[in-house]
Amino acid sequence: MITLDNVDADKHVLIAGPTASGKSGLALRIAQTQGGIIVNADALQVFDNWRVLTARPDAVDEGVAVHKLYGHVGKHTPYSVGHWLRDVAELLKGHDRLIIVGGTGLYFRALSEGLSDIPPIPTAIREQADLMRRNGQLDQMIADLTQDTTKTIDLQNPMRVQRAWEVQKTTGQSLAAWHAATPAPLLGLEKVTPLVIDAPKDWLSPRIAQRFDLMIDQGALEEVAQNAPDWDADLPSSKAIGAPELMAYVQGSMDLQSAKDAAIIATRQYAKRQRTWFKARMRDWISVEGRML
Repeated sequence: MITLDNVDADKHVLIAGPTASGKSGLALRIAQTQGGIIVNADALQVFDNWRVLTARPDAVDEGVAVHKLYGHVGKHTPYSVGHWLRDVAELLKGHDRLIIVGGTGLYFRALSEGLSDIPPIPTAIREQADLMRRNGQLDQMIADLTQDTTKTIDLQNPMRVQRAWEVQKTTGQSLAAWHAATPAPLLGLEKVTPLVIDAPKDWLSPRIAQRFDLMIDQGALEEVAQNAPDWDADLPSSKAIGAPELMAYVQGSMDLQSAKDAAIIATRQYAKRQRTWFKARMRDWISVEGRML
């Protein structure tokens, strides 16, 4: 069991970890023991149309500690890392200690390393990029990017590639160049206790499967069905892990077992990408062994 001896009660806390690794439970323990409000750092838990499928804190957890930036964005509303960073900046204006927890590495990077003030993407360029992605032209997008950008983004993530392409097309500067001109961070690591959960594959994979079965029991299928009437697979909110697969079942194009199996595989693949990000980008963070939580 992890002790809180290395967690300074006077500092903000950052907790990063792969999906199903126990990071939300750790955040709740710290809030109960030392005080503080829990702040979401997961790009999918911000949307109000998913609670069960994104494992947002339930009413019991919300009764134990104050939670912020969970389910506060409509499913059709654009919401970027810049929006999130501004929301956190507003919370920092108060006197509360923040316990920021989630699995979106880009959020933590922007928070602790700074974020470039990139201009908004014009609608015409966004629509062109959406069309290219839908038509399978990701390789063309990658070919258009500068080499310094391709070295710094996840080329297996279509939305990251699209974002880099849009920025370069809009501004004439590469995403890497914008990042190189990044201002001072909102919360540098020297101001916080940064914790990252070490979650080995052999330990995490069974937890992912167990949690997905629990989500089904808790109403994930009903939640997906509620989203079916105006389902748009291209919306950022529709990228919730497991949503496309369960939507295929709800819409009758896949049987339930196949949908569950595909969703669990997708979740494990997502967790692998998270672990890779954390290993590469969070070497200066305090490692917490997930098995001991």
